[in-house]
Amino acid sequence: MSRHCDCCCGGIPPGLLLIRGKQWNLQTYRYMVLLTTFIAYACYHASRKPTGIVKSVLCPEHKGTNQGWSPFNGHDGTSKLGEIDVAFLACYSMGMYVAGHLGDSLDLRLFLTTGMVGSGIFVSLFGMGYFWNMHSFLFYLSMQMIAGMFQATGWPSVVAVIGNWFGKRKRGLIMGVWNAHTSVGNISGSLLAASVLEYGWGWSFVVPGVVIVLGGVLVYLFLAPYPEDVGFSCVHGGGGGGDEEAQVNGVKKGGGGGGVAPPTREGSVNRKSVGLVEACMIPGVIPFALCLFFAKLVAYTFLYWLPFYLTQTAIPSMLLYRHYGSVSMNANIGLMMVSGLFVNGPYALITTAVSADLGTHSSLKGDSRALATVTAIIDGTGSVGAALGPLLTGFISSRGWDEVFMMLVLGAFIAGLLLSRLIIAEIAERSGKPLSSGQQNPEATASQPLLEER
Repeated sequence: MSRHCDCCCGGIPPGLLLIRGKQWNLQTYRYMVLLTTFIAYACYHASRKPTGIVKSVLCPEHKGTNQGWSPFNGHDGTSKLGEIDVAFLACYSMGMYVAGHLGDSLDLRLFLTTGMVGSGIFVSLFGMGYFWNMHSFLFYLSMQMIAGMFQATGWPSVVAVIGNWFGKRKRGLIMGVWNAHTSVGNISGSLLAASVLEYGWGWSFVVPGVVIVLGGVLVYLFLAPYPEDVGFSCVHGGGGGGDEEAQVNGVKKGGGGGGVAPPTREGSVNRKSVGLVEACMIPGVIPFALCLFFAKLVAYTFLYWLPFYLTQTAIPSMLLYRHYGSVSMNANIGLMMVSGLFVNGPYALITTAVSADLGTHSSLKGDSRALATVTAIIDGTGSVGAALGPLLTGFISSRGWDEVFMMLVLGAFIAGLLLSRLIIAEIAERSGKPLSSGQQNPEATASQPLLEER
């Protein structure tokens, strides 16, 4: 692997200029990108957890005259907290469409930094209501809504960065492992918010807010969103199978000669982004977006309502869970894991590898940029379902949990149905397309390091 050229140092983040060594190759930079984006999105998720942690303090179960925090300690306190959650998700989903287009139009490093710093400021401002003795519902609602819009900058940006650095052949496995940042962020955010709760609920917001601001500084210093920013010329072949992996540094297998194309500054600048309508026209974007709508509806209904359901009952997969989940605790746990696998597995793939693949589709011509836009369309549509599912459950559950589970089963069925045409077309294409000489045997590539290209 040829090393990058230093003549392109104008695009290198300031932190990398200080720590990088002369022996850094493409693989080293890829490790750095994976680590930085992992930390960045873990910070995003950590900053979303304080609301759930402090709910019991803002609106205690056994309300008294001196308990809770106005305006959440009244008889309608629980509904007000629910309104804040829905408002956050609504602003997050709407902001996603705008953030995706901006992510493809602007410098991803600066855009992601701005989003993280903005998120940190407004998460902290929510907590400052404790220190300022603020009791206006409008204040807390506004802080969450603005924070939701800033939070929308995260996912399209980090997926676009990973898509820029990794080819399609290894993207699925790498993104599957990398996607653990969600759990790491949720766990660390919960622990962080809970650890300072005893000093006042405001600290549970201020501390995670400061953490994501520091994460934004880390992104600004060390994240190179494009290989071109550090001197590599990485060309994404749209639908060309494994061959696009061989076009790193402008060297193509079998191309004759070992020359390296001169590095260009077409990474963070001088590229044309596609519009929302044009991105929607990419084959597969709309079906996957609608599929994620129903998948997230199911997933977030479980997330928000499963604990309540388990306290209110005797306690394909959701039907089994409904009928056999109360047999024993072991059966409940096992069926819950199966349901999570079938719902969240496709959900995780659609929001990562599938979004990145569609963002580099062969229908995009020239230097068009669509990674962040496509990711935003798919995940933004999914987030609408995430907001709608728990909201509908609140109304439907009053008529019985059987109807809630029928809604979930119907949602999962529609999600699968939306992909059936794509699956049939792909099976037909693969069954009728022999392995070309330019493509490598999967068994021969299995032993290769994940981040290294030949």
